[in-house]
Order: sequence, then C-alpha cells, then structure tokens
Amino acid sequence: MRAVTNSSILIALSTIGQLQLLSQRFPDRVLMPRAVQREVVETGVGQPGAIEVASASWLVVQEASNKSLVSALRMELDEGEAEAIALFCELPSEALLLDEKNARRIAKQMGLPVLGAVGILIWAKQSGLISTLKEQLDALKTQGFHLGQPVYQEALRKVGEI
Repeated sequence: MRAVTNSSILIALSTIGQLQLLSQRFPDRVLMPRAVQREVVETGVGQPGAIEVASASWLVVQEASNKSLVSALRMELDEGEAEAIALFCELPSEALLLDEKNARRIAKQMGLPVLGAVGILIWAKQSGLISTLKEQLDALKTQGFHLGQPVYQEALRKVGEI
C-alpha cells in the first residue's frame, strides 16, 4: 500500500512527533511531489517537519509529469496541492494525503480517496500505535493546526474516547 502526500500532513504529524505513522500505514512508500519536498525541506528549513521529512527514507520524491493538469489545478490550489493531485492521478495509490479544505474538496470532486492527519491518527489509535487520540488532537491544536469542534468530536467518537 502506498500514498501520495501534500506538505500539510507531513508538517502536522512531524510537529507532534508522529510522522512515522505514515510509513506504518503505507509500508510500500509515500510519494511526495517535488514541490512538496521543496516546501517542507528547503523553504521550511528550521520549521517543523524539515529535518524529519529530509531524513525519512520511506518518503520518495516523485515528479508529477502531467503539467497541464498541474496548471489547471493551480487556478485554485497551491503548487504542492496541485502536484499531489496530479501525481495521484498518474500513479493511483490507496490514499491522497491532504488536509487543506479547498484541496480536499477538489480531490473529492474528482473522486479521489482523501485522507488527512486526523484520519491517520484515528487509524493509529484503532491499530494500537497511540494510546489516546485526544492527546494527539490536543497537541495538534496547541501547535496551531486548525481542527473544528465537529471534526474533533467525531474523531473521538469513532475511537470511543467520548
């Protein structure tokens, strides 16, 4: 199983020390477009995720070749989001890892299977890899990750923590 990722999920999970969950959930590899690698590792030097992403051998940089699709998607999305969606279309995988609302909306309209940081954490709790989902969600919120109350409550409900 593999996935294609955008930067936000890499940064969010790195911020709370849970980036390795992606390699456990997607053991065949996680692909990231060149724009995502640049955003997190090069532009993001000194920021959460830069070192973790640069040293994660299971993260593979893969160029999106459908430049016309990337250009069309760039009308509404940033470069990393557009390249992630285009790369997923070229190399279908189990999941497209996105957290930004607009990018998720567009990907879902295209019929793509979207998964975010909260979904990864729910899986980790159900798999016994983390002891409490609430603690991880609270850590995300403390670090400035936008997480609406309905999503927060539903996630906790799914794992039986409320």
